[in-house]
Amino acid sequence: MRGLKIIVLAKQVPDTRNVGKDAMKADGTVNRAALPAIFNPEDLNALEQALRLKDKYPGTTITLLTMGPGRAAEIIREAMYRGADNGYLLTDRKFAGSDTLATSYALSLAIKKLSPFDLVITGRQAIDGDTAQVGPQVAEKLDLPQITYAEEIISVGKKKITVKRRLERGVETLEAPLPLVITVHSSAPECRPRHAKYTIKYKHARSLGELQDTSEDYLQLQKDRPYLLINEWSVTDIDADLEQLGLSGSPTKVKKIENVVFTSRETRVLSPADDDIDNLMKELIEGHTIG
Repeated sequence: MRGLKIIVLAKQVPDTRNVGKDAMKADGTVNRAALPAIFNPEDLNALEQALRLKDKYPGTTITLLTMGPGRAAEIIREAMYRGADNGYLLTDRKFAGSDTLATSYALSLAIKKLSPFDLVITGRQAIDGDTAQVGPQVAEKLDLPQITYAEEIISVGKKKITVKRRLERGVETLEAPLPLVITVHSSAPECRPRHAKYTIKYKHARSLGELQDTSEDYLQLQKDRPYLLINEWSVTDIDADLEQLGLSGSPTKVKKIENVVFTSRETRVLSPADDDIDNLMKELIEGHTIG
């Protein structure tokens, strides 16, 4: 079995465990500057599946593709520390405000530019949106088959792949032709930690934007060790239609934002009467505690 060419889609997301009052902007978009940024958890599950295939099939290469601001290069480095071979960062102010439709459009153009490939693997969903739409939308735009909720990639042949997927009431095993898009469920194995050898090798890996902000002679560094360059692509590099990007290309609109702050109150003792329980449920729903 020959080596595979795998593209892993990943996202740097705000840590939603630390959401405060400034987490959202007035226009309904996430205020990413106010929140710590992390590697999206399910994308790490997806990376682990790719790394397992690389362990199993010699000659396999893994490319990490992400879209975001310049600081998103951090997750490309993190992926390289764990075993990915290289990475591409889609970064341009014209991408700002993209919903899942605009994001999948940009990613699909970048994937086409990286063709040929055997697999596109990504997490089921990102914790800052929880839509689970980008992976399937990318598959549709590439006109490729897809397997969602994957828990384990069992084997890969010359023309087909066998995947176990997690369903609400059990699991099922599927076969599909290559190339293929796979979204990985959180029940898949966690990603391995950083590898010491890769961490040393790629610790100086930088995107062009990052290098231009430093005082070191990055031109000589990249000439001596070209594998340290994290590639940056703009809207122009992927030949994107501006009308399909950013807010103009995003049909999803936030109508209203409401900050819900939980506060402790006095203890209340309820009787087992239906009326008391009914009144409590109505109060909890009206106060957005539940529902």
